[in-house]
Amino acid sequence: MKFDIKEELKKLPNKPGVYIMHDVDDTIMYVGKAVNLHKRVQSYFRKIVGRGPQIDQMVQQIARFEYIVTDSEMEALVLENNLIKEHRPRYNTMLKDDKTYPYIKVTIQEKFPRILFSRIMKKDKAKYFGPFTSAQALKSTIDLINKIYGLRDCNRNLPKEIGNQRPCLNYHMGRCCGPCIGDVSEEDYRERINRAIDFLSGNYSVIIDDLEKKMYDASEKMEFEKAAHYRDLLNDVKTVAQKQKMTDASMEDKDIIAIALDKEDAVVQVFFVRAGRIIGREHFYMTHVGDKKEDEVLLDFVKQFYAGTPFIPREILLPTAIEDMEIIEEWLSVRKGSRMYIKVPERGQKEKLMELAAENARLVLSKDRERIKREEGRTIGAVKEIANILGIPDLNRMEAFDISNISGFANVGSMVVFEKGKPKRSDYRKFRIKSVDGPNDYACMHEVLSRRLMHGLEEKNDLELKRIDEKYGSFTKFPDLILMDGGRGQVNICLDVLNELGIDIPVCGMVKDDNHRTRGLYFNNVELPIDRESEGFKLITRIQDEAHRFAIEYHRSLRSKTQVKSSLDDIPGIGPARRKALMKHFESINQIKDASIEELSSVPEIPESQARIIYDYFHKKSDL
Repeated sequence: MKFDIKEELKKLPNKPGVYIMHDVDDTIMYVGKAVNLHKRVQSYFRKIVGRGPQIDQMVQQIARFEYIVTDSEMEALVLENNLIKEHRPRYNTMLKDDKTYPYIKVTIQEKFPRILFSRIMKKDKAKYFGPFTSAQALKSTIDLINKIYGLRDCNRNLPKEIGNQRPCLNYHMGRCCGPCIGDVSEEDYRERINRAIDFLSGNYSVIIDDLEKKMYDASEKMEFEKAAHYRDLLNDVKTVAQKQKMTDASMEDKDIIAIALDKEDAVVQVFFVRAGRIIGREHFYMTHVGDKKEDEVLLDFVKQFYAGTPFIPREILLPTAIEDMEIIEEWLSVRKGSRMYIKVPERGQKEKLMELAAENARLVLSKDRERIKREEGRTIGAVKEIANILGIPDLNRMEAFDISNISGFANVGSMVVFEKGKPKRSDYRKFRIKSVDGPNDYACMHEVLSRRLMHGLEEKNDLELKRIDEKYGSFTKFPDLILMDGGRGQVNICLDVLNELGIDIPVCGMVKDDNHRTRGLYFNNVELPIDRESEGFKLITRIQDEAHRFAIEYHRSLRSKTQVKSSLDDIPGIGPARRKALMKHFESINQIKDASIEELSSVPEIPESQARIIYDYFHKKSDL
């Protein structure tokens, strides 16, 4: 049934929830939340001046919408975040960097706790410190703490397994106090852990004084190796201490967030303050910004970033107020398990830190302008160049195909997809050839193209019937250009398949020279030259190499799985070299089975005695 937007708008409830906008291909374009679904969704279809060209463009493409009613605005907020992360709609402002930050985990729930590296923060009664921006620096810190306090890093179940095994190398090197063999009591070990926690909390003075005392005592006793060991530990601790910059005396956890906007993109800078110290900073790119204002982009960032990070600070400082601030505070307080606040500082040290973060965001954006321009030249600019050479308007999606085999053994095909000049790996597909036995690249390519395009047609039909088969993936999206790894022959194979299925898609061959390097494009029965120094040529080469790599990797994986299963491997005297020689000469197992002793011995690598063994193997086997 055709979706009647006017009629469906009348049915919208006056309740909170999430609305989802679809285009004619049923692709999700936008996900939003609403306090009142009826008022919010209807606002898109009114003639409103000043709402921005991006929203107007989206509204023109809406073919249907759906909605999910929730019990509260906070439930709608959570659901909106989940749907945006799942579908990544093109009209939602998206957090480009989906990073997982490391933490230090202290397993205080154990009798003999450990200090571990973790990227997941669980409710497991352990104590967590972080997040940190550098995994390598974090690992070095853990290593330093274990050396200073002699803590264990093994997985033994203590105290249950005390005395069951010999101590590890760390014990013999003096890096572990040996709880596994009972060399330290639970109380003494717990005291070591408490001092390590003080160190992680930023209290460096105690350990610095202790190491200095031990260093001088060892020196006075003429124990210079031990003194040098304490000196090195002392230097390491001072290095860690110097990296921490005091921000205020409140000793609270804060995230300080600032933003810089530039046309279609934005950079968000975050300073991570833990226990009153800046432990690191990180910048994030936001895409699909369009004509959104600063507060709108910040709102999208806060929702997406804190929906994905396990640690919620006590305070989040923003340069400007955002919509739904109270609802987001409530949501994050629930996630944190205690009250948190979102604030806009107007004076004092917090406001100065905000200015520092904003300056860093501007510097990152300015520094990256040239990089972004270069990247656009390599991708979008290269696509435009190819489109101009071929005379194809609106070129976006390109699909390239390749075949891989060894003398017809384990024929496979690959399909790689590039959109806007960038590989779209989620749409890559691989094919195991079913209808071709032996080395026949044209026949293999005919099968691969037929299967790909027929799947697309079937999926389009299923889409209309609302009956999607997951095995087809995203085949419904046909390319604007098909690229074949070769010249006239490969192009004609593709054109034959398109004609058989009644599909009209431009086909271009990537022609290679005698040295197997791309030299030009074969299009509409003409070989077109292309400047080898141009970005368009480099993109064509990348696509060609990617199709080839993907096919070879698949063939290699199949070969490793099936090689040991070949019937030739069961014949005495047949190793990899002779098996390869037989396959190259006869092209298929069936031809080897049907060959006479004379025909088998005509292969240079196969002596007559071996030929007789092969012949007897197959014929005796068939007689059974």
